[in-house]
Amino acid sequence: MALPTKKFQRKKENFFCAKCGTKVEGDGYTDHCPHCLWSRHVDIQPGDRKSNCHGLMKPIDIEIKNGQYIIHYQCQKCGYQFQVKAKKNDNFEKILKLSNQPF
Repeated sequence: MALPTKKFQRKKENFFCAKCGTKVEGDGYTDHCPHCLWSRHVDIQPGDRKSNCHGLMKPIDIEIKNGQYIIHYQCQKCGYQFQVKAKKNDNFEKILKLSNQPF
């Protein structure tokens, strides 16, 4: 009998953004570029790095839920959709543009 896998697997990894080239210092929870907000489709379950797609994940919308900004993504290769909480070091100007909020 197989043991259940954890839903989240923390991976502390640094990377260069595939969209804008920014060097991103990972903290184990980093899953998108804080400069341009784009991500990559690398996970099936958060942190597992088991997706074979590797397409670019475009930030397509922002939702405000319980006072937090939630970034909605869509993979440009396979159409997969995902959402994550914005982080404190994310480019707030880009978040506002996505949410259609005034500056």
